[in-house]
Amino acid sequence: MDIDWDGITHVTKIDPAKSLPADLSVLEGTDLVLVGGSDDVTEANTLEAIAAIDDAVPSLPVFQEPYSSSHVSKSTIEAADYLSVPAVYNGDREHFVGKHVDLFTEVGSKPEALLGASLPVVGDLISSKGADAVADLATNVVGEGYVIQHLESTAAATSGVEATYSPEQVAGAALATETFYSFPIFYIEYSGTYGGPADVEAAARYLEETALFYGGGIDSRAKATEILEAGADAIVVGDCFHDDPETFRETIPA
Repeated sequence: MDIDWDGITHVTKIDPAKSLPADLSVLEGTDLVLVGGSDDVTEANTLEAIAAIDDAVPSLPVFQEPYSSSHVSKSTIEAADYLSVPAVYNGDREHFVGKHVDLFTEVGSKPEALLGASLPVVGDLISSKGADAVADLATNVVGEGYVIQHLESTAAATSGVEATYSPEQVAGAALATETFYSFPIFYIEYSGTYGGPADVEAAARYLEETALFYGGGIDSRAKATEILEAGADAIVVGDCFHDDPETFRETIPA
């Protein structure tokens, strides 16, 4: 599935460890779903969430956003449209580099588990057939430049974030995302609190090709509009999807 990033303005973040609303038709107004969380996520509940979304809105793009390589399997790769891997700029080394190496080490050393039992492996080296399969997988991996701005959040604790970024540093991370790392997504995450437009405005002026996502505290049309008008390409809404579907509907741009 090819993603038209220009058409993405509303993203739903679904935590597979949380209960889903009874009526998932509420997702019909969103443009993309990220499935992932920071607590109690497993391969099994990830697959259950993706299956429920696909049953309710089959045309909706679904990204798996794992925080551990143990959440990624042949089944999750086949179920989701893309694997979205965060690189947390203000986190510890493990969450910018270490977990990426872990993920691709697992893919490289155990392709039979992730990509099908027929793939040949010689020791820890992949034969040409296995290497081709891994190359195919890589086309479905999306990198996200990530800044976490709420120190009291589970996401910050999980990622080793000890300090927030100033708007100037957010802008620098955005510039690095587009010009150096070439990730398609730059994500400013306030994790349940509303951070306002300052960081978005700082980042937006440096991004042309990279999609700018903002998540955190979006629980009204007014906040959604403020963030989009500040320069975000898309708002990411999570908590009120799980807690209050009617409020969630209000965040969807008209």
